[in-house]
Amino acid sequence: MKTGRDSLSVVQVNYAFDNSLSDPDALLARYTTLTGWSRALLHAGAERSAVVQRFHRAARIVRDRIEYVFVERALASATAALSADVVHVNGLGFGAQTWRLRRSLPPSVAIVVQNHSDTGPMGRAPVARLIGKATRAAVDAFLFAADEHADRWRRAGFIGPRQRTYQVMEASTGLAPMPRADAKAVTGVDGSPAILWVGRLNANKDPLTILDAFERALTTLPGATLTMVYGASDLLGDVRARIERNATLRERVRLAGAVPHDRIAAYCSAADLFVLGSHHEGSGYALIEALACGLPPAVTDIPSFRVLTGGGVGALWQPGDAGGCARAIVALAQRDPGAERSAVRQHFERHVSWDAIGQRALAIYGAVLDARGSS
Repeated sequence: MKTGRDSLSVVQVNYAFDNSLSDPDALLARYTTLTGWSRALLHAGAERSAVVQRFHRAARIVRDRIEYVFVERALASATAALSADVVHVNGLGFGAQTWRLRRSLPPSVAIVVQNHSDTGPMGRAPVARLIGKATRAAVDAFLFAADEHADRWRRAGFIGPRQRTYQVMEASTGLAPMPRADAKAVTGVDGSPAILWVGRLNANKDPLTILDAFERALTTLPGATLTMVYGASDLLGDVRARIERNATLRERVRLAGAVPHDRIAAYCSAADLFVLGSHHEGSGYALIEALACGLPPAVTDIPSFRVLTGGGVGALWQPGDAGGCARAIVALAQRDPGAERSAVRQHFERHVSWDAIGQRALAIYGAVLDARGSS
């Protein structure tokens, strides 16, 4: 059995189906986590990295030495034909499909399943929960962005008492910092400090707590500004009303709205601090992008954010605690900005970059194969 990381053949299987995508190239352009993970494995030394993707028609594309196989229904047989050492299934919600996949593969092949959701098992329909429990034996190991996320799945029976789970972040980003003067010119972001929010305006991200915290921080940081970049705007009316009630907030808060993704690096590079009030996250894409650009974060003390910051960069505060958020903002603003940005960038490269994730993934695959061979 091959267990050396430079000899592994890995196939990702993606059962998720998006009927709005009619072209394979459009799918790959949108599914950046799928393509990023595949490239990371090759860069880390995998012999082969391939993908089997559910699609409305058959197609085959080779890009960056990665083979993407698009099939309508027969994903199990298409996966078996690629002769993988490890099959990586995206999502815990495909228990029946994963069970059929196991039956199509040789006994030597290991299956790992990666969680991509922060809703947990109780968000599943009763039938899906039953299937998940019944088919868990088809899986050799489960991957989570934070170890704590695995606990609720194990308690719900989706993971057996002795089944292995591993911690690895589900995604990274290719964003990089740009010169601050250029970034400020492009975005208009300014302030001392300039604080950036990137996230949906919804109850989970908790923008109202952020506004309360920012108002408190202004007593110590009167020159601060808050720029809010967002797509979904569930609480936009509440956010606007909160700002309008306070003359200082009206002067210091800018609602930038939706921003093209290719400009996010400019916003992160122009700002001094990143802030987000999430109560729960599967990982934290906005935080990942902020870290990639060297932007120090003041974010909530939740499992995935603890992993992403590593306990060594930025500052954490309890969800819903405006006072704690204000103190975190002030504390970060008082640190040496150059040293802090450098520390954040170094942390990202060592622990959160695609290179780091690829190395971690291959180490996990090797351990899972060793365990399957010994059993």
